[in-house]
Amino acid sequence: MFLRRILTGGGGLAALRAARAVKETTGIVGLEVVPNAREVLVGLYERTLKEIKAVPEDEGYRKAVESFTGHRLQICQEEEDWKRIEDRIGCGQVEELIEEAEDELKLIAKMIGMLF
Repeated sequence: MFLRRILTGGGGLAALRAARAVKETTGIVGLEVVPNAREVLVGLYERTLKEIKAVPEDEGYRKAVESFTGHRLQICQEEEDWKRIEDRIGCGQVEELIEEAEDELKLIAKMIGMLF
């Protein structure tokens, strides 16, 4: 009865969900938890979409990057919970997605260097 009252009360369920949503480890050696992973991803995806514009529009690489990055950015904007982001994107943990987005930015720079 006591637990039900707490969980159905004003902020009890929200507090429980917030406490549960804290990630303690990635379970991957050398890959640290990023507490604000959603915000980091949004920033990286926005930067990727900006920087890919330097690649000609007719390049397949640009089209692919704009497509999957735009999709991932939309998910990050729609979801607050890191677990939901991971589930919807389906390509690993948010920390892995951050590393992938950082690598994509490096690749874009190399592609631009090759094109010009």
